[in-house]
Amino acid sequence: MSSHAHDILSRLHLDATNPGACGLGWLATTGPELQPFNPASGQPLARVRQASRADYERIMEEVGEVWLRWRLHPAPKRGEIVREFGEELRAVKDDLGALVTLEMGKILAEGRGEVQEMIDIADFAVGLSRQLYGLTMPSERPGHRLYEQWHPLGRVGVITAFNFPVAVWAWNAMLAAVCGDCVIWKPSPRTPLTALAVQHIAHRVLARHGFAGVFSLVVGGVEEIGEPMLADARLPLISATGSTAMGRRVAEVVGRRLGRTLLELGGNNGVILMEDADLDLALRAVLFGAVGTAGQRCTSIRRLFLHRSIERDFLDRLTRAYAQIPIGDPLDAATLMGPLISPDAVDRMLAAIAEARAQGAELIHGGERRAGLPGGCFVTPALLRSRANMPIVREEIFAPLLHVIPFDHVDEALAWHNAVPQGLSSAIFTASLRHAETFLSPRGSDCGIANVNIGTSGAEIGGAFGGEKDTGGGRESGSDSWKSYMRRQTVTINYSSELPLAQGISFDLD
Repeated sequence: MSSHAHDILSRLHLDATNPGACGLGWLATTGPELQPFNPASGQPLARVRQASRADYERIMEEVGEVWLRWRLHPAPKRGEIVREFGEELRAVKDDLGALVTLEMGKILAEGRGEVQEMIDIADFAVGLSRQLYGLTMPSERPGHRLYEQWHPLGRVGVITAFNFPVAVWAWNAMLAAVCGDCVIWKPSPRTPLTALAVQHIAHRVLARHGFAGVFSLVVGGVEEIGEPMLADARLPLISATGSTAMGRRVAEVVGRRLGRTLLELGGNNGVILMEDADLDLALRAVLFGAVGTAGQRCTSIRRLFLHRSIERDFLDRLTRAYAQIPIGDPLDAATLMGPLISPDAVDRMLAAIAEARAQGAELIHGGERRAGLPGGCFVTPALLRSRANMPIVREEIFAPLLHVIPFDHVDEALAWHNAVPQGLSSAIFTASLRHAETFLSPRGSDCGIANVNIGTSGAEIGGAFGGEKDTGGGRESGSDSWKSYMRRQTVTINYSSELPLAQGISFDLD
């Protein structure tokens, strides 16, 4: 580990070896050790001792006791504690952002941007703590009042993926906290250090107010922690971010006990470029959307539908831009694309390119291991001219691999765009009101996110984030997604001296 990395870990209260569980306090975990690596250098970072099943049970019991008090703490007061957490994040933004870069590999600007998302959602949650509104409805019975109210759901489980190791937790945890829930976090085993650093901050803030345990952490494997969480009826909600295969397992196990799930799964995001698109605007959007985070965003652009009249011009521009992308150390401010998360991810990307070519795709640019860089996780981003009906085009390849597909008519592009199992994010570039509104109409994009003249990635926290079909249907972050973390209660109050029944039913006793 470099001295720079050591200093960052030290300032974030991480040691050479760290316990992997925290409830009311940090536990002396004794499970197998995780050894995270810096994917840009191949160097090991600090180690984490994973939690055991017994550690999980202890934390569940501790958090259950805390929740009995937290649910009664007024929501605006809960918001004040979340505000303090946001202030603590501001103080460590540079170090925590750098740790995201060290452990996950995204460039430093994106690492800091991810921490900024945490800060933003904390601010959003503070305001939300005074806006957990119910509705009042007119009763059909005289002398009655009818309304709904929202109560805390309980302890909720949050399972996060490696590509946004802290922001996705914050999307869930900040809202859940002001709603009166306690959060048990299982982070990705690829990025446990960022989770530990965040837990240190959260624990300090909560302990100051006597609510240690509202945010808790368990780092562990599928059998010891993951599967028990899914089957645990004490967790009425499991929010899980990851692959579609993982989501199917979560839905199956949690559904069997009639629990709730909030699933954020795969994306196979498409962009349609019409003949009247602003090509300069589209070029910047497609470039970042396809290669940002080395193609490891669930909102990364994976399919580009090009109107045939602009195909040659735009593809020439895009190929030249791809050839100029600075690839290398993500801590270097000049770098625009860092490494993939692991050598296995590189192997999967190269295998997908080989399969695409076997199915008839033409490799236009890139798609190779990047020689001369440490770590073994660097690639050149790939451009392929493909056909919409190729089986590989229906798959989410979590890497900088972009299928370019020419089309002649907008209806053709829309049909191809929607003909994949995933339905997360989408975009169209056009100056035509008719094309834009068609794309946003019921016969347009079937995704949870639909954009006009902007790319598929970079969602703001004010809007609900999520998608349809194999993406899972969950919604996190803004809008009314807070309702996922609460239970709705319909209330009728009779303030009359009569007892009229609904639907005009008469039931008299002699």
